[in-house]
Amino acid sequence: MIYWELLLGFLKIGCFAFGGAYSAIPLLRDAVLSYGWLSDEALTDMIAVSESTPGPIIVNLATYVGSSQAGLAGAALATTAVVLPSFFVILLVTSLLRRALKNKYIQAVLRGVKPCMVGMILATGVYMTFHRCFPMSHGWPADIRTLLITAGLAAAMLLYRYFRKRKLSPILLIVLAAFLGIAIY
Repeated sequence: MIYWELLLGFLKIGCFAFGGAYSAIPLLRDAVLSYGWLSDEALTDMIAVSESTPGPIIVNLATYVGSSQAGLAGAALATTAVVLPSFFVILLVTSLLRRALKNKYIQAVLRGVKPCMVGMILATGVYMTFHRCFPMSHGWPADIRTLLITAGLAAAMLLYRYFRKRKLSPILLIVLAAFLGIAIY
């Protein structure tokens, strides 16, 4: 039964995860919480871990969830299920690429989908930040340590951009987040 659930859950995520891993996080959250595979807090922690480890975030998450629910076979099944739709889409797209990109309707669809993906990624980031900084499950209304780390990272990004006139490297931001996490926690 768990194998069937892993297959269907991650196949659905793989089929509808257009725009990358960040836009798939709401789908993943829905599947993981509805099947009871992880708690919301554990999922948020695993998103952070998956983001900082090599490889695609959604594949790392699928592998972890599959492994935690059904061992090595579950990890292989969940990973395959989440990757399979993209694999077939890439095969199809590469065979039709020349004609499709010249089609004005395809170009219109792609231009229309792009802002939606940006909105989904932004909404996911705001949701995760808000729920980590203000967890309603604990007695205290705000997690001061998480607020300090978030404020420190935001200040670093803004100051770096102001003084250096360019964006802070994501790698440096991850390293800074790791140091802040170690220092504060």
